[in-house]
Amino acid sequence: MIYGPLRTNTYKSSSRRTGGFTLLELLVVIVIIGLLAAYVGPRYFAQLGKSERGTAKAQIEGLGKALDTYRLDTGHYPTTEQGLNALVVKPNDESKWNGPYLQKQVPPDPWGNAYIYRSPGQGGDFDLMSYAKDGQAGGEGDNADVSYR
Repeated sequence: MIYGPLRTNTYKSSSRRTGGFTLLELLVVIVIIGLLAAYVGPRYFAQLGKSERGTAKAQIEGLGKALDTYRLDTGHYPTTEQGLNALVVKPNDESKWNGPYLQKQVPPDPWGNAYIYRSPGQGGDFDLMSYAKDGQAGGEGDNADVSYR
């Protein structure tokens, strides 16, 4: 056996890294994440608009059925002045009211606005609608009105 100084690796490479990421690697990852967000984001928000419209349609259908039940009991639909609140709280002048016709208060539409109710309606016994995202009559796409029947 030879005893002597231990040989150590005296070669030190300046190209070896001990850990961490370079700025270029971080920029590449950020660009990839940005591209994914640009691709997925619009598709996600388009689905969100569809679900809000679906919720509005379902709520309007439920309110319409409650209005029909109110009419069966009383012989007429609530007046515009009584509004949808007549489905929950008995109007003073309504002796045949057999409600409440809704389990909870009348909800706002998915965009936070009150539903529009008119009786008599322009196209029938009553009009029940939501002006959708823009809160104004008419519109296209996500801004198109949602109405009963």
